[in-house]
Amino acid sequence: MGFLDKFFKISERNSTISTEVMGGITTFLAMSYIIIVNPSILSISGMDKGALITVTIISTVFGTLLSGLYANVPIALAPGMGLNAFFTFTLVLEKGVSWQVALGMVFISGVFFLILSLGGIREKIADAIPYDLKIAVGGGIGLFIAFIGLKAMGLIVANPATFVSIGPFTKTLCISIVGLFVVIIMEVKKMKGGILIGIILTTILAILFGEVELPKEIISRPPSIAPIAFKLDIKGALQISLLGPIFSFMFVDLFDSLGTLISCAKEMNMLDKNGKVKDLGKMLYTDVASTIVGATLGTSTVTSFVESAAGIGAGARTGLSSVVTSIGFLLALFFAPLILIVPGYATAPALIIVGIYMFKQLVSLNFSDLKILFPAFVIIFTMPLTYSISTGIALGFLAYIIIHLVTGDFRKLNIPLVFIGIICLIHTIV
Repeated sequence: MGFLDKFFKISERNSTISTEVMGGITTFLAMSYIIIVNPSILSISGMDKGALITVTIISTVFGTLLSGLYANVPIALAPGMGLNAFFTFTLVLEKGVSWQVALGMVFISGVFFLILSLGGIREKIADAIPYDLKIAVGGGIGLFIAFIGLKAMGLIVANPATFVSIGPFTKTLCISIVGLFVVIIMEVKKMKGGILIGIILTTILAILFGEVELPKEIISRPPSIAPIAFKLDIKGALQISLLGPIFSFMFVDLFDSLGTLISCAKEMNMLDKNGKVKDLGKMLYTDVASTIVGATLGTSTVTSFVESAAGIGAGARTGLSSVVTSIGFLLALFFAPLILIVPGYATAPALIIVGIYMFKQLVSLNFSDLKILFPAFVIIFTMPLTYSISTGIALGFLAYIIIHLVTGDFRKLNIPLVFIGIICLIHTIV
C-alpha cells in the first residue's frame, strides 16, 4: 500500500486508495457502453464485429493504463463517439473509402498529432480556432449521432417524397423506446451506469419477445483480432482527396480531448495560476499514442472520455483510478458472446443520450452575432443533413472566413485559421 501511495501520489493529492478504487469503478460503469456501441457502429463498415469487441477493449485498456501509469491522472481513454460515426458513415459509406484505408487515415492523423504535440503546437492551433466554432462542431456531432440513433431505432426512416419520415411502430421500435426512457430516467436521477443498464434491459426485452436468441455460452475466450488487426492501408490513405477528412479526424479529436482534459483538470484542481492544465503534455502524448496503437489494431480514433468526470466526481485524483477502470475492461474481454447478441436498436438509446449531452454545448453559443451564428448554423445542420461530419466542418469554416473577409473584420482571422480554410476548400472541391 505504501508503494501505491508513493507511486501515484495518493496522499499528496488528498485522496485514499479506497476512494481511487471507487472512482475507477464509477468511470468504468459510466463508459462501459463503448464496448457494445463502438463495435456496433464500426461493424457497419464491414469490419468483423467479434474482432472489434476485442480491439475496442484492448485499445481502451492500453490508453487508460497509459493514462494511469504514465500521466498519473484518472482519465480513461477509448474509441471516441462521433469519431467512430465519422469513420463509418462519412468515410466508408458516403465516400466509399475501404475500412482499411480509413484506419490508415486514423493512423496518419495520430502521427500528425504527435508532430503537432511537440512544442505545444497542438494547443496553439486549438487557440486559433474561434470558440463558437468549437462549440458548433461539438453540437453538430451530437445532433448527427442522435440522428443515427433515431434511425437505428427505426423511429426515423427514408421517405422518397420528404426524404425522412416517422417509421412504423414495430415491436423492436417499441422495445427501443422503452430502453431510451429507462436511460433518460436513470440519467435524470444521476444513477451510475444508466446507459449500460439501458442497453442491457433493452436486450433482455428483445430476448423475452423472441427478437434475439441467447448465446450457447456466456463466458468464452475473446474473439480473435486477426480479421482487422494490422490491416490498415497507410499508402492508400495518402491521397490529396483524403486530406480534408484526415484534418477532420484531427480537428474533432483535438477539441474532444482538450475539452475533456481541461474540464476534468478543473474538477481535480490541476490548473496552474495561468489557468493551464498541469502535465498537459503527458496527457496529450497518451492520447496520441493510444490513437496510433488503436488504428494499428483496428479501431477508430482513441481519445480521452468525458465520462471520466464521473469517477473524478466520486473522488478520483490519481492514475490508480485509471488502472482500476482498465481492469474492469479486461474482465469484460471474456463476455464477448453476450455482447455479440446486442442488437442495433438496443444501442440506439445510448447514441441519442450521448448526442444530447454533446448538443447541449450549444447553450454557450453566441446567438447575437450573425457573423458567428450563420457559420455555426451551417456546421450544426449540414452534419446530419449531409450525413457527413467533415462536410459540416468544411462548409462552416469556409462560411466563417468568407463572411469575415467580405465584411472587413480581419481581426477575427489568423494564419492558422486561413490555413485550415484552405484545407476545407480542398476537401469541398476535390
